[in-house]
Amino acid sequence: MDVTIAGALTQVLLIEDVSQIGYARRTTQKLAEQLGFNEGDAGRVALVTTELASNLLKHAARGELHVQTVPGKTGVGVEILAIDRAGGFDREACLTDGFSTRGTQGIGLGAIARQAEVFDMYADDRGAVLLTRFYAGGQRNADLRFGASQHSLHNDPACGDCWQLMLSSNGISALVVDGLGHGEEAERAALAGRKVFASMPFAAPQDLFQDMHQAMIGSRGGAVAVAQFNANSDSLRFTGIGNIGANLIGPEKLRGLTSHPGIVGVQYRKAQPFDYAHVNGNLLIMYSDGLQSRWNLRDYPGLVHRHPAVIAAVLHRDFCRGRDDATVLVVALEATHG
Repeated sequence: MDVTIAGALTQVLLIEDVSQIGYARRTTQKLAEQLGFNEGDAGRVALVTTELASNLLKHAARGELHVQTVPGKTGVGVEILAIDRAGGFDREACLTDGFSTRGTQGIGLGAIARQAEVFDMYADDRGAVLLTRFYAGGQRNADLRFGASQHSLHNDPACGDCWQLMLSSNGISALVVDGLGHGEEAERAALAGRKVFASMPFAAPQDLFQDMHQAMIGSRGGAVAVAQFNANSDSLRFTGIGNIGANLIGPEKLRGLTSHPGIVGVQYRKAQPFDYAHVNGNLLIMYSDGLQSRWNLRDYPGLVHRHPAVIAAVLHRDFCRGRDDATVLVVALEATHG
């Protein structure tokens, strides 16, 4: 199985008033229909969107729905995340039909979990993140264990960050590029690097970075990081130029991944890779400098065991600087047998 996943901006739908629920429902239903979902599957997406938005208003007074397409093993699905900064709630209790904190019928979250192919959530006193993913035909085995949250500064349609994943039967290659600054020129630099990566994601790092450098000359240039996971050798090779942050998080330790100074497309001394052993089952987290680096998953008990998309959303919610484009990519390192 070879799957190429090219990142795109996360669409943010504010939910602050009951009048916004209908717009959110129509937006996600239309997206599902554009992806070829039949009437029944698109209806499930619309129903869950309504429940998620309604729950944000009932339990948190306000929040956001983050919407994007998400490639799976057998086609493209729809991802909807409900995100709030309220006081959180009890996961198991809220999933039980009949439970309600507001005296209502209380069937929302249980129904959501049954309607979606993927459902996961994390809640604490900082707020809650609920993940749903949908695939045409109700294919519950279609999901891939990654998550990403990509946002441009001031909701600019151009984003200087980009990311991409290539999944093969025996490995994963992940890219994050942060073009200098933001806006159209930063985006042009980032996309030039991504185009090269897409053609040779598992190439030797020195060759890959040299080709990306050549492609980005004449642009602003940018920070670039590539992580190549080899399932056969249970190892990860990481190569970074500039300020892309990266961590490997295992059951017993966290390893920060080292980058070199420089700007791809402008000037850097060398693209020396670093190898890390015994990484199967670890989480790989890569992020642009639009995200603060002072986070620690140990401050979020149990979050490391949640779906990568939930982790990405929590980190963006709590650590986005708000003064640059911001991207966080979370990948579960495991063999992806087709």
